[in-house]
Amino acid sequence: MELFIFFASLCLCLLLKPLITQLHHLLSSSSKPTNKNPNLPPGPSRISLIATFVFRGKSFFELGPIISNLRQKYGPLITVHLGSQPTIYITNNSLAHQALVQNGAVFADRPISINNLIVSNSKKIISKSPYGPTWRALRRNLTAGVLNPSQLRSFSHVRERVLNNLIDAFKHDSKGEKAVFVEEYFRHAIFSMLVLLCFGDNVEEKQIREIEAAQQRLFKNFHRFKLFIILPKLGKFLFKKQWKKLTEIVTGYDEAIVPLIRSRKKISEQEQDTSRKDQGGVFYVDTLLNFQAPEEEENLKEVEIVGLCNEFISAGTDTTMTALQWIMANVVKYPAIQAKILEEIKGGIGDDQRKFIKEDDLQKMPYIKAVVLEGLRRHPPGYAPATPHAVTEDVELGGYKVPKGTAVNFLIADMGRDPNVWENPMEFKPERFLKSSDGDNDHRQQGFDVTGSREIKMMPFGAGRRICPGYGLAMLHMEYLVANLVWHFEWKPADGEDVDLTEKFDLTISMKNPLRVHLTPRF
Repeated sequence: MELFIFFASLCLCLLLKPLITQLHHLLSSSSKPTNKNPNLPPGPSRISLIATFVFRGKSFFELGPIISNLRQKYGPLITVHLGSQPTIYITNNSLAHQALVQNGAVFADRPISINNLIVSNSKKIISKSPYGPTWRALRRNLTAGVLNPSQLRSFSHVRERVLNNLIDAFKHDSKGEKAVFVEEYFRHAIFSMLVLLCFGDNVEEKQIREIEAAQQRLFKNFHRFKLFIILPKLGKFLFKKQWKKLTEIVTGYDEAIVPLIRSRKKISEQEQDTSRKDQGGVFYVDTLLNFQAPEEEENLKEVEIVGLCNEFISAGTDTTMTALQWIMANVVKYPAIQAKILEEIKGGIGDDQRKFIKEDDLQKMPYIKAVVLEGLRRHPPGYAPATPHAVTEDVELGGYKVPKGTAVNFLIADMGRDPNVWENPMEFKPERFLKSSDGDNDHRQQGFDVTGSREIKMMPFGAGRRICPGYGLAMLHMEYLVANLVWHFEWKPADGEDVDLTEKFDLTISMKNPLRVHLTPRF
């Protein structure tokens, strides 16, 4: 019934809009100028797009593939009318580079969205914040205070703690040749690392589980609130109970982490130099306690710290977990890749039969890095970024005018699979990242640019001024886990099963049939 009301309300709104618009023009003064032709790129009508969802049974999360199928008809720039404002989708690598790198400042803003305010409880969120001094200060605080290379190295004990728990869990749950679904193990491992980096290495496992449960309640209920994404004002008006439920779930997640923030604040007040009190140094929340935004005399409010901590944890959990599962699915599906990883590890550490592969060891393992990069290219976590860009001024792109404030998004999945850029793009071939013109097989030496600053061939982390600030951390986590998981276990498909690489479109591009494996300890 609720689904029927949803689509009926949506269609009614769309049918009445032209009538209301005409009535508005009739009542308005004829002397007022109008600008109804901003020379936007072509695209499907609002009605036809809605009909695709309703009559073809498509999910809203399949918007990316739907737009991708329209490229032949409309070209590399497509205007999509969903919600109150149009969004321009860029499907071409060179146009993406022109926008994000060559005109980086112009395309670095964010569109205003009521959903940002609901989920974040604050405008001071790095990924959502408008382009300007506050955004710069918040991003600099994160990258310089937590994500700089020396600080990341100081968190090695955190990664070892999580890895040890993950390996123990796999060994326990795979006894007796029992097959395991790896998805939830990966999610908890990534989530745990981010919680510990955010709130300190003294957070207990029970507390991590409580925060994780609160986060999962939010994500699992996301499908119930899709109307608030497409038409937020209408959704809030029609479904007041659901709106109240959404705010309660968000509040519950916030309340799960407030005690940890207050605990760190208390430690900070009692001990001026907390960096020596913890093995891992300064954690993310520590950098926020005394942070002041430009031109503001007060520190961040608690609700703003909550929002920033939520962002730090949530933004890196499901995307990294999803990418890791895709990577390991290919490692299982193609035993030759697993054998090459194991061979590289043995060559990198020699006769040292150590328990863990450490971060420094990874610098001598270019094939593992290539496997991770190929996983991100072939299976990006999302078809398009969750948060679009917006332009700060009128700008021309690809022969079209993009008016100031227009939302702009990118089909990153298509860019990484473009046959004009990649040979046999649907094949999983890590060796493509090891080739270089001078014959040097070291990925670091050939310098593949995952940031896209020189040329955008793929952009799993975005590109330009709004590139994900945590891309280095995500790469480290994936390389670290892939190396250690192959080092500790032989990975095989569950009996009678093949690894199914069919995609499912959700908040991320996940595996339709999650990876299920047999794990045999190597020692």
